[in-house]
Amino acid sequence: MSMELKLQATMASSSTSSTPFCTYAVHHHATNLHPRQNGTNNSRFTPRKTPPLRMGNPSIQPKLNNHQTPHQHKNVNFAHFLQEGNVNQVLELMGQGVFADYSDFLSLLKLCEDLKSLELGKRVHEFLRRSKFGGDVELCNRLIGLYVKCGSVKDARKVFDKMSERNVDSWNLMISGYNVNGLGNDGLLVFKQMKQQGVVPDEESFALVLAACALIEGVEEGLMQFESMKEYGIVPGMQHYLGVVNILGCAGQLDEAEEFIENMPIEVGVEVWETLRNFARIHGDLEREDRADELLTVLDPSKAAADKVPLPQRKKQSAINMLEEKNRVSEYRCNMPYKEEGDVKLRGLTGQMREAGYVPDTRYVLHDIDEKEKEKALQYHSERLAIAYGLISTPPRTTLRIIKNLRICGDCHNAIKIMSKIVGRELIVRDNKRFHHFKDGKCSCGDYW
Repeated sequence: MSMELKLQATMASSSTSSTPFCTYAVHHHATNLHPRQNGTNNSRFTPRKTPPLRMGNPSIQPKLNNHQTPHQHKNVNFAHFLQEGNVNQVLELMGQGVFADYSDFLSLLKLCEDLKSLELGKRVHEFLRRSKFGGDVELCNRLIGLYVKCGSVKDARKVFDKMSERNVDSWNLMISGYNVNGLGNDGLLVFKQMKQQGVVPDEESFALVLAACALIEGVEEGLMQFESMKEYGIVPGMQHYLGVVNILGCAGQLDEAEEFIENMPIEVGVEVWETLRNFARIHGDLEREDRADELLTVLDPSKAAADKVPLPQRKKQSAINMLEEKNRVSEYRCNMPYKEEGDVKLRGLTGQMREAGYVPDTRYVLHDIDEKEKEKALQYHSERLAIAYGLISTPPRTTLRIIKNLRICGDCHNAIKIMSKIVGRELIVRDNKRFHHFKDGKCSCGDYW
């Protein structure tokens, strides 16, 4: 049986606390089910048989209640369940033969996307595939977007490849999916295939291809694509100029980036100089960083002052962890990190990381405490706790999927790269910027995020 296990630790802003959230997917071997859990009914009623599902996922076919048959639910209105966000109940009814209309599928895909639930998304996908709306372009586009947001770009590509008809949004979604997962070369290849098939790229297409070039530090390719916008009658906007600055900045060509900014035919905004400042900081160009900072002070004094304004002392937070199994969600609140087993696993993993060369970067701890306490604080960042808990509760080599609504700190980014090599798993972390696919000691973002 396939199931998705989700561990969440969200950082929702409030006046009293904030909360971190993480998810990971696991697969367990199927267990023997009661006949009714397989969609059969031993009562005197004989339910209408439906074709077997090809995906072989018994969880898609829900059990019937003692007094229910598919015929009784044929005209059920899903609106109430969808408004309540009850995806499982809707899928149970669909498994009993209730037909979903176009708007139902739109709502289901939107709910799965909001929940970032890969397992639920796949179940909806299977019902959609068997329905009369299976080839609809808009629904397939939604499905691609859903898989991308769940970090499963392979599933997104399968949907894309099977589409008999695509529009420009389909291509843009696929390029964006590769970009957000750090796969710039694949995104660039899709863009080239798009043009070969006679699909005319729009402004968004070029913004995405420039982002793909930045990921692979493809300066020559990026500049060529930027110039080719004229062939399609597209006037470059701020997002495209900023895309070129990103390409040059990622490649470390800061002189060229600054010269490009100074020659821009449109007014240079705060975002451009802020981007240059950030790249100067990354590449250790202190003089250029100070110069960009001075320009930012003139354009927007709050940008320069932001680093100098003392932050209020953080209140003590308690971890909130969501463990989602098949049809049940449990919430755990604790001031100490998870369970004793997870704590032991994390301490052991930290020791292995140090042996592999990990050195804690305590610059990411803002509290005024000694170095040892800072190192301990880094050890218990939410994403590391989620990984430790996932390692003790999932089979070996299972991919862990972690979702967090804050930007991953630099120390955790370095730590998880080392973790991935030690445990021999792919660790997928989604922060508020992008997906990070950690595998064999490397990250798909190339350390730029």
